[in-house]
Amino acid sequence: MAQCELCGNDYDKSFDVVAAGTTHTFDSFECAIHVMAPVCEHCQCKVIGHGTEVDGRFYCCAHCARHAEDAPVSHRA
Repeated sequence: MAQCELCGNDYDKSFDVVAAGTTHTFDSFECAIHVMAPVCEHCQCKVIGHGTEVDGRFYCCAHCARHAEDAPVSHRA
């Protein structure tokens, strides 16, 4: 069993996520999302899907990116 780095739960079905050379251990996707997912610069929700990135800033969708940036952002490139 391994302990989740967010909630501390010891779980026999925990899993590891490796990002930027660092290993993170979680007991659920929910905990992984809370720790790993970027936050939308405009509406502050967690970016779980593809999202949109403009100059290193993350947005959950093109709508939020358009509201926050002076750039023509669309859902389809």
